[in-house]
Amino acid sequence: MADTPSILVIEENSLRAAEIRDGLSLGGWSSVTILENLECLSQELSKTDPDIILIDLATPNRDALENLSNASGAAHRPVAMFVDQTDAELTRLAMQAGLSAYVVDGLEQSRILPVLETAIERFRFTSQLRSERDAAKRALEERKTIDRAKGLLMRAKGVSEEEAYQRIRKTAMNPGRKVIDVAQALVTAADMLA
Repeated sequence: MADTPSILVIEENSLRAAEIRDGLSLGGWSSVTILENLECLSQELSKTDPDIILIDLATPNRDALENLSNASGAAHRPVAMFVDQTDAELTRLAMQAGLSAYVVDGLEQSRILPVLETAIERFRFTSQLRSERDAAKRALEERKTIDRAKGLLMRAKGVSEEEAYQRIRKTAMNPGRKVIDVAQALVTAADMLA
């Protein structure tokens, strides 16, 4: 994320939008685009590709939360939402939608920067967790594939588990391939022959 991030502010009220822009400018965040018409969100995102999105809604509903989350790309950038009113269900939905910050009781100029900074850090933290989870899932799937390939070799060639692994490893070394690639090819071939 840039040192001075670009921010897209979604606010239908032009006076409140000006207050938000002023609050951000006071903190040195001057790259601000205001969007007053939600129907233009997709176009604006493709045009500006902001680092952060700040949404100010008086009273959100389930559909608005889902649509804004999907359209804003909450999984790819921090999204902070300020709302005047909410309930437990909407709060839960906001968190499930991937919002980095969901602030109830309206937007105050003095709270904008701390909330956005918190949203950025929360986004970084959850992105790191997501990456680690995905890496662990890949590693587990690869381990399963390698184990299956070893089992196929053990049965077909009557070798030990260690010998089966060494054969896969040696095959991978010759053309500079990965062990998982050789194991996957063996499993795929076995599936085709079954």
